[in-house]
Amino acid sequence: MMITFRRQVLTQSVSLLSLIGALPAVLSACATNPPTSDISALRDRWMEDWMSARTLVGPLHMARFADPMYVVLDPIGWRPGQSEVDPLPVVEVPRGFVTDLASIPRVFWSLLRPDGAYTYPAIIHDYMYWTQVHERQVADDVFLAGMRDMNIDESTCKAIHFAVRQFGQSAWNNNRQLKRSGERRILKRLPSDPTVRWDQWRLMSDVFV
Repeated sequence: MMITFRRQVLTQSVSLLSLIGALPAVLSACATNPPTSDISALRDRWMEDWMSARTLVGPLHMARFADPMYVVLDPIGWRPGQSEVDPLPVVEVPRGFVTDLASIPRVFWSLLRPDGAYTYPAIIHDYMYWTQVHERQVADDVFLAGMRDMNIDESTCKAIHFAVRQFGQSAWNNNRQLKRSGERRILKRLPSDPTVRWDQWRLMSDVFV
């Protein structure tokens, strides 16, 4: 059964990490260009901390390859509130979607504590960046709406949204190139060996939908 959350109809209680410093300082930090390995390590630590506390996750379930690539174990979704004048699209992420969450800016992992609720909009955003059915602006706006649904502080939401608008194009372009080269990201079969890396598994043609 797909787990779907919608705007203004959120029943899951989430806690927040206070915004560190004023918004201008956060936006200034977004403009820095740390090494890709540093961002990847920060993201992986965030995900590892969250996944080690599975009792707090609720309906969102994910698994990890030996390398920092994650797979959605149950379908999730997002839909706008019915009161929206110009509604954003309904988004459905299928079971087996593999993500590295590369579309999510560094400030997201820095400002928010590891929590399954926060991971929802991040996965939705990364899925939209992968499929590219909608324009990038739409994906970023869905991400913003999803963070607001999770009752994340508005200043934090705006800082993170600013970051994806300013610096998300490279992740979008990289996904486009990967798809053109034949890479697939939706699995029908998962490895039973926890030491298997995504770089190995993706070479097996019979594991994809």
